[in-house]
Amino acid sequence: MARAIMLQGTGSDVGKTVLVAGLCRAAKKRGLKVRPFKPQNMSNNAAVADIPGDTSKSGGEIGRAQWLQAIACGVAPSVHMNPVLLKPQTDIGAQVIVQGKVFGEARARDYQALKARLMDAVLDSWGKVGEGADLVIVEGAGSPAEINLRSRDIANMGFATRADVPVVLVGDIDRGGVIASVAGTHLILPEEDRRMIVGYLINKFRGDVSLFDDGLKAIEKFTGWRCFGVVPWLKAAARLPSEDSVVLERLASGEARALKVAVPMLGRIANFDDLDPLKAEPQVEVVFVPPGKPLPADAGLVVIPGSKSTIGDLIRFRENGWDRDLAAHRKRGGHVVGICGGFQMLGRRVRDPDGIEGSVTEAEGLGLLDIETVMEPEKTVRNVSARSVQFDLPLEGYEIHLGRTSGPDTMRPSAIINGVADGAISADGKVSGTYMHGLFGADAFRGKFLESLGIKGAGIDYRADVERALDDVAAELESHLDCDAIFGLAR
Repeated sequence: MARAIMLQGTGSDVGKTVLVAGLCRAAKKRGLKVRPFKPQNMSNNAAVADIPGDTSKSGGEIGRAQWLQAIACGVAPSVHMNPVLLKPQTDIGAQVIVQGKVFGEARARDYQALKARLMDAVLDSWGKVGEGADLVIVEGAGSPAEINLRSRDIANMGFATRADVPVVLVGDIDRGGVIASVAGTHLILPEEDRRMIVGYLINKFRGDVSLFDDGLKAIEKFTGWRCFGVVPWLKAAARLPSEDSVVLERLASGEARALKVAVPMLGRIANFDDLDPLKAEPQVEVVFVPPGKPLPADAGLVVIPGSKSTIGDLIRFRENGWDRDLAAHRKRGGHVVGICGGFQMLGRRVRDPDGIEGSVTEAEGLGLLDIETVMEPEKTVRNVSARSVQFDLPLEGYEIHLGRTSGPDTMRPSAIINGVADGAISADGKVSGTYMHGLFGADAFRGKFLESLGIKGAGIDYRADVERALDDVAAELESHLDCDAIFGLAR
């Protein structure tokens, strides 16, 4: 078995995902065969990964974060890098993905009882990820201080103690109270868990780090743990795909640019990293619009992203008045793109006769495309290579969706995937939809698409920029952390 080290946080969104990705890239640069692992993830931002031993052309779902971390390692993503993925559908329930495949649905309380059965899958995947590797870097979920959930935990200390993986605790100074959060974690952890922690690091520091010297002394006094370093605010992290929709609550409009792209923040928004390549374009401003706020009238393009609950989000779309905003945008000559669930919403009607998404089984669509969608139990999960019909350029992405869409506008497909027509385009060409995620990741297509909206010279090498960002994050971590000590404590 490969040596391993685990990063756990004093809370959610302390930056574990980026730190693990950066450490993976740092280890790779040292010549190590490194792999990422996250026992349990909760996110509607999913990626399609290989299922080792599966000879079919379909893939399995993992968290987008582990997909990014696999890129940092220079290896193909595998479903075993994230054996349990929870995809929230309601405030109290989620779809459960185990080793890439749909396991079922569970309400929060029911899921706690299910965890004991899922630990076997976690440990099975753990053994597979380590095969042929020198080092595995593990990411926890939430916080080990959630001691009310400890007896059935599979994501933090429950995993670390079973797999005997040493833990580095991550504190987020940007949110305040970092001394109390680190010291408080030490205080309330049971001794079995406390002894798994080999030290801590402080993340997201802004300013003169020497001003925190007394803070480090205080933490040492309360905990006795060693500090592996203080990481500054990593500007390069903004160029990496974001995994958790919690970050959307903090996204604000940047400086005005040549093209404004408005994205409604759906309640169950999924795979919103589809917008990252557009955000990276210097002439494009992407604005995520929260509920209660109107879609900006000066937007040239509205993108309706994916959704884990198409009918529910369609109903809330209308409650927010976004349907009226979208109609006004359309009258002004604005363009609209719908991706996956957003594509389904653009049609005349969405039907769910089997109640797959919930008790509401039918909803009127936004009516911008002459199509209808019927939800079906079988989920399509696969990586795809395709071709844009409009621009005759290659596309590459993935599909994760339920439903079958038909109607007159599908006779004008937006893409050809494996020889089969996908999506639809309106008669005037200004409204389009597709089931393919990653649409804007194709540089040549993105450049031509933006040119059709009046933006010339677009089409940066987005994937190369992600690779440079990973290199930059790794370099920062090498400068501010004792990486030798962290890697050396792996066992």
